[in-house]
Amino acid sequence: MKRLLITLTATLLAAPVWAAAGDDAAALKLATGSGCMTCHHIEPGAKGPNGLPPIGPAWRDVAAKYKGQTGAQKQLTTTVLAGSSPYESHWKDKVSGLAMPPNKVAISEADAGKLVAWILGLK
Repeated sequence: MKRLLITLTATLLAAPVWAAAGDDAAALKLATGSGCMTCHHIEPGAKGPNGLPPIGPAWRDVAAKYKGQTGAQKQLTTTVLAGSSPYESHWKDKVSGLAMPPNKVAISEADAGKLVAWILGLK
């Protein structure tokens, strides 16, 4: 756990220039407290079963995939809250998880929106 926190802290130090220092700390605290870090990480690279990234995509990959797409924040916030379908997975064959479970009980809509906005701002 200590190693994970050190890695996450180092990752956050390389966060986007637009973010104030408190934004990164607040985002990490929110993500950790809501259970997001169980399936996701910030940086791509770590591999899970079958050589795929662990369960969910790295957030820098999410930011790159949705960069400049109109409605991405609303769409991803909805996915965080309601979950995704394993039959329509847009990360199929790229991550080891099949679908994102619904997270309405773990995070409020407002906080999910804040976290998604932070993720989309990653470079």
